[in-house]
Amino acid sequence: MVKPKRAEGEERGNTDFIESLDRGLRVFELFGADPRPMTLSDLAKAADLPRATVRRILFTLERAGYVESDGKLFTLTPRVLVLAASFLSSNQVVAVLQPVLDRLASTAQEISSLAVLDGHEVIFIARASPARVFSAGIGLGYRLPAYCTSVGRAMLGKYSNSDLAAALSAMELKAMTPFTVTDRDLLLATIMTDREKGYSLVDREAEPGFRSISVPVRRYDGEIVAAINMGAHVDRISTGEMIDRFLPLLREAADSVKSMLL
Repeated sequence: MVKPKRAEGEERGNTDFIESLDRGLRVFELFGADPRPMTLSDLAKAADLPRATVRRILFTLERAGYVESDGKLFTLTPRVLVLAASFLSSNQVVAVLQPVLDRLASTAQEISSLAVLDGHEVIFIARASPARVFSAGIGLGYRLPAYCTSVGRAMLGKYSNSDLAAALSAMELKAMTPFTVTDRDLLLATIMTDREKGYSLVDREAEPGFRSISVPVRRYDGEIVAAINMGAHVDRISTGEMIDRFLPLLREAADSVKSMLL
């Protein structure tokens, strides 16, 4: 999913703003929107930039080793993982939570994930899976809308009621499944209730046949900085079992790291 372009006034209002770098990053991010190789025309159209500009950007990225081409189609190279590795190794939340996720997954014998809020979306930045469980689903860097995910609702609870209402008003609410709640008033009430309960449980709203439960992760001062979750297919785990079995483990895990997050 491509991030929206910055307003032109925002670009021109800061003399330190480097427009060419901003355009390069815009093109760079487009590769994550489609798993298929992309042509110059595809990228120029998606970025809303002139072909000549995109051609120079791609040439620069290719010279730097981040992009490769067969003369027509462009793809990312494994070198981009250096950027991801830099984030993961330097991010305090990941460093603190990864061992906790590993223990959670081992204890519950289910997959556990860590996500942060990025605009109107959540992005998964750490994950743990017990040895017996294999999943080709959500991986690192995977994005989902915040309004229909348990991790998203857990983190949206950090806003005041008025700020939350404003945030929901700015979101494009689409039905990801037949069960997705897209009514803004109902979502507002649901997230406010989840905030009071201290957890969020989402049942088949983000992905068909999948339910998950999440709790917010707070730093030392109580500010919500992330969320951790556990999920499973509806045929294996009921909502009641999630609350009875997973919720205590998640709460204990989140409480155990609060003093370590600055």
